[in-house]
Amino acid sequence: MPDLVQGFNFRVSLRRSTSAGPTSTPPPALTDKPGEASRTGPVAGGAAAGPPDQLGDGGFQECTGLELEMELGDHPEGGRNDGLVRGIGRVKLQPIVLKRGMLVPIPGGRAETALWDWLHGIVGGERRAARYDGDIEVLDATGGRTVAHWRFTRGLPVKLTGPALNARTGEIAMEELHIAHEGLRLEGS
Repeated sequence: MPDLVQGFNFRVSLRRSTSAGPTSTPPPALTDKPGEASRTGPVAGGAAAGPPDQLGDGGFQECTGLELEMELGDHPEGGRNDGLVRGIGRVKLQPIVLKRGMLVPIPGGRAETALWDWLHGIVGGERRAARYDGDIEVLDATGGRTVAHWRFTRGLPVKLTGPALNARTGEIAMEELHIAHEGLRLEGS
């Protein structure tokens, strides 16, 4: 009998997309000169160095939007009155919504501003907005085994809600993140 997942949580990671997307133009380089190390943080003097290669890993208690919906096109045939031919159309992708969790950068485990900077850059008119690919893993109750793994490509932030801070409850700061993407896939083992 297969294992039933009694309790589980989600692990999410966001990393800079290397996919060229529909324009066949690769994403902008993260370096100033060929052969230079990629930029993942501020440069000397505190100036921004460009988008980081990875926004961090995080844990969330709720994830929705893991769905694909195919549009159908009805094509009536002349002389066939008892039915019609149905053809496939475009796929509708829903935004991925991550709730009650938080992304933290890998080293140090401290929350930083990279996620907010990503959204503010787009709102501020950044021409070539950085896109991020992501992995969503459903973990078993012990957190030691991945039960399911989804991968999305070329994500953009649609909505970001900061944590509701309340010193009386002692709850961990949480946030909500909505990501529009260009592809979703359930990965095999």
